Amino acid sequence: MKASPLTERVRVLIADSDSMGAQLMASALKRCRDQFEVVGPASSALEVVRQTGLHRPDVVVLGTALEEGPRTGLVALERIRDTHPRARCVVLLQSVDRELVVHSFRGGARGVISRQDSFKSLAKCIRCVHDGQIWANNQQLEFLLEAFAPLRPRLTKSKGMALLTPREHKVTSLVAEGMKNREIAKMLQVTDHTVSNYLYRIFDKLGVSSRVELILYALSRHNAAEPPA
Repeated sequence: MKASPLTERVRVLIADSDSMGAQLMASALKRCRDQFEVVGPASSALEVVRQTGLHRPDVVVLGTALEEGPRTGLVALERIRDTHPRARCVVLLQSVDRELVVHSFRGGARGVISRQDSFKSLAKCIRCVHDGQIWANNQQLEFLLEAFAPLRPRLTKSKGMALLTPREHKVTSLVAEGMKNREIAKMLQVTDHTVSNYLYRIFDKLGVSSRVELILYALSRHNAAEPPA
């Protein structure tokens, strides 16, 4: 894999209870020096949160199990989301598990990938998540859409997107493109606080409770008529 000279190197932190597996992933990424810079790795929830603050990685690859026990990676995921929101997280799944996929995205993950996937897929996943995209295969997306389905009656009853103002439509579309609050604020020439207020109103009008649910709703409306400018 050879990046173009203009491709930005991605700082990656790997955290997993399987130290040998984490080292193998780190070594493979380090061989792509023009694409990735590896910091860490970490093996505990406390350590991954600490190293995220210390090294400020662009992407954290996080196993669901850390030294503290099974699924403690999901606890670390939420801590990273709350304390270091600029870091984008990819959850490394032991197997294709519906509950883990849904919990990962609800916890703030921007991508999920299985241990059975190839290194080439991992590298593509990291690059896509860094670039603001969501990474999941078709089966994993089905899990998300099924989990999202119970919201649809509420959204239909409340007229969904028809309740949003033009500016709220714009914010929704920028969130769906993977932009963070600071980036949206810069583009719209408003403060971060103003963007947070927009999102609060959008969540309330659409009946969603997270950015992932908002993105899924926006994707489900992809073929709907564009709102007025």
